[in-house]
Amino acid sequence: MNEFEDLNYTRMDNKIKKTAIAAAKKAGKFALGEYKNFDRRTIKLKTRHDIVTKADLASEKIIINTIKKNFPEHRILSEEAGQTKNKSDYLWIIDPIDGTTNFSMHNPLWSISIALAFKQEIVLGVIYAPCPDELFIAEKGKGVKLNNKKIKVSKVKAGKVLNAFCHSSRKKDIQKAIKYFSYQKLHGLDCRQMGSAAIELAYIACGRIESIVIPGANSWDVAAGALMVREAGGIVTDFSGNPWKIDSADIAASNGLAHKDILNIIKRI
Repeated sequence: MNEFEDLNYTRMDNKIKKTAIAAAKKAGKFALGEYKNFDRRTIKLKTRHDIVTKADLASEKIIINTIKKNFPEHRILSEEAGQTKNKSDYLWIIDPIDGTTNFSMHNPLWSISIALAFKQEIVLGVIYAPCPDELFIAEKGKGVKLNNKKIKVSKVKAGKVLNAFCHSSRKKDIQKAIKYFSYQKLHGLDCRQMGSAAIELAYIACGRIESIVIPGANSWDVAAGALMVREAGGIVTDFSGNPWKIDSADIAASNGLAHKDILNIIKRI
């Protein structure tokens, strides 16, 4: 019996999934209402390159309250609120609105991202994109679904690969991302920043794109999506090619067929 099959997790499996879905849907419904009439003048700057809105904070509160109601003993790590200090093998990892800049400019590519780690291993991932009403759900060892239909990574090989990139708000990570973008834009088919790492990872899982590279990836941005890519048959590593973990500094994810190439490009730049 491996860690994921621990009796404690198995016993709560269904309730955990229902809680995550309920939290994502409830937060998504609220955020969608705010999005339709959002005034960008109300944003606040966390850093020069990073913003927060009242909708982020309200969405986060909805998700945290939903989790605490059902699992008060679990730990929670959220982008805005930080991490709770209680002790538990279970850690919820939350991004209440991934793609806040997109949200603020009425770009529909933003999402709610919720992951659950058990003993530091991601076992559940839920990403909900309210505008297209797309719900991605991944469970460790059980695959990944989009609106209740099983999905897989693409089989696209070199020459036709669509790449994405993202970065943290730190200057060194932005510079690294720019170098990667420049190389891929000049030498590959295309490379784009969609503005929501969670959506980009979900898009790899369902075969819409082939890869993403993120210098300085935050766990709340990528935890749910990383599980989705793996469960859909893809590969997720750090920039050295080691399996991605919650505390990894960077992330590279792909359909597998593109992985060697993107790691070589990272080394080259």
